[in-house]
Amino acid sequence: MSIHSTLRMVPALFLMGTIFFLSNIPGDQLNLPYFPGMDKIAHGGIYGLLASAVLFALQPRWRRNFPFKAICLTVFFCIFYGITDEFHQSFIPGRSPDIFDVFADSIGAFLCSLFWWRFIWRDIKNR
Repeated sequence: MSIHSTLRMVPALFLMGTIFFLSNIPGDQLNLPYFPGMDKIAHGGIYGLLASAVLFALQPRWRRNFPFKAICLTVFFCIFYGITDEFHQSFIPGRSPDIFDVFADSIGAFLCSLFWWRFIWRDIKNR
């Protein structure tokens, strides 16, 4: 594995660390503005970013040659990380796991991957 390949993983690792850090904050210390659905929108957004970082981390040639596999791998990875994140929250005071958070994570990752396929991969393939 080259240094270039390793560096491509940095954004995904940074986002995973950020998610872990935010999930580690006790419930009584969360000072977020509230409006209906904000939690799910935040989950979908951050996992959409994670999906884009995971797609970026994949080898460009492999990603280009196997777009469906790249999307499946990316979404599966994000869902798996979302499940482990919810499990982690079960140990944090004032936090609890929520299956609907995992659904929001999945939707964010899927929509990002779909956007990549529709607008990025097709553009590259048509060149």
